[in-house]
Amino acid sequence: MNISLTNELEQFIQSQVASGKYNSNEEVILAGIKLLEERERIYKGRFEELQREIAIGVEQLDRGERLDGREVIEQLRQKNQALRKTQGQ
Repeated sequence: MNISLTNELEQFIQSQVASGKYNSNEEVILAGIKLLEERERIYKGRFEELQREIAIGVEQLDRGERLDGREVIEQLRQKNQALRKTQGQ
């Protein structure tokens, strides 16, 4: 596989090798690919977790377990005010 890099990327790779962190350009590129792979794995895990949370919420709604939006906002406002008072003292 052949890839073309911008001058900036080439300079970055060379600076990483020159710093002693990596022994070769290939090591720098492999480290970058491994980071991308890790990020994608984390993203996939978070997405699957979000899907599970949404499914739980839909099931709760189907059972009639709902919260009144105005009531929730009022509770949050009261908690926020109480927190401000304790931090201000």
